[in-house]
Amino acid sequence: MKAVLVHRPGGPDALDYVDVAIPAPGPKEVQIKAEAFGVGQPDALIRRGVYKWMPPLPANPGNDVAGRISAVGHGVVGISVGQKVLLSARDLSQRGGCYAEYVVAPADAIHLLPDAVDLQDAVCLANYQVAWALLHECGGRNPAGSVLVIGAAGGVGTSIVQLAKLANMTVIGTVSTTEKAQFAKSNGADHVIFYRDEDVVARTRELTGGSGVGLVLDHVCGPEFVSYLGVLGKWGTLVSYNAFAGLPEENLMGEMRKYLDVCPAVRCFSFHIYDHDRDARRAIMGQLISLLGRGEIKPAISARLKLSEVRQAHTLLESGGALGKIIMTP
Repeated sequence: MKAVLVHRPGGPDALDYVDVAIPAPGPKEVQIKAEAFGVGQPDALIRRGVYKWMPPLPANPGNDVAGRISAVGHGVVGISVGQKVLLSARDLSQRGGCYAEYVVAPADAIHLLPDAVDLQDAVCLANYQVAWALLHECGGRNPAGSVLVIGAAGGVGTSIVQLAKLANMTVIGTVSTTEKAQFAKSNGADHVIFYRDEDVVARTRELTGGSGVGLVLDHVCGPEFVSYLGVLGKWGTLVSYNAFAGLPEENLMGEMRKYLDVCPAVRCFSFHIYDHDRDARRAIMGQLISLLGRGEIKPAISARLKLSEVRQAHTLLESGGALGKIIMTP
């Protein structure tokens, strides 16, 4: 079978599309015949060799796969050949391992999917897991009625927008282009701000009638991060869930004390908080599978490439030009 391995970390050229033996399931394991692979930032971090939870080399950087059960090991009950399933490396003892035509995993790690669920949609649900936790676990004193989403047209950003609208929140998203603005609105954003041309803080205050938002979700961080304290309403929370532009240089506590009238909070979030909370992690995914099965969420897929085009997929991922999720198929 074909799989993707990284022997020496680096850029997209470090991804080798190679022949490897088909793995057989052992006791209490299942074999999955892959039909869709998610492409995400953890995959790129593994490829570059900088992931905090880095698997040993040679590493298979894939973290999400959906497909059908093709074989079951001894002792597996309640799972049949042909069933649709989703596997996230978040449910494995080690990250990675999912960029392969056949994947073996513990039977209790997979998520069974309804027959009606599209597998290419299902492989996008890892983004929704992050989005759900950001919206429902990271807030402050009261559930947020409004949210500012930095980068509302990306994979996680799109998931946040959709789930926020399901929660009856007012959604303001930042974007860089007219195309991304239209895309964000098509996914439910109430307002968009062109962050390259507009003052995000001033525009957000204007859009909220001066009251601010209850939650800001930012994956960029960098020099703009502390300015978002200025868009928070009372008891509002500013959340950093990545830092692609580096860390802010300002004295964060000093900046927060400028807004004592709203009692702001700052939180640093990673989904790794659920690494040792299996029940909570899987409960979130269960809710999302139900939402997908009922058609209440619709993953936005920006590009569909073949596994053999994995280098192109990672190049697109890191270009920042993708609208929604990048997936691959065998």
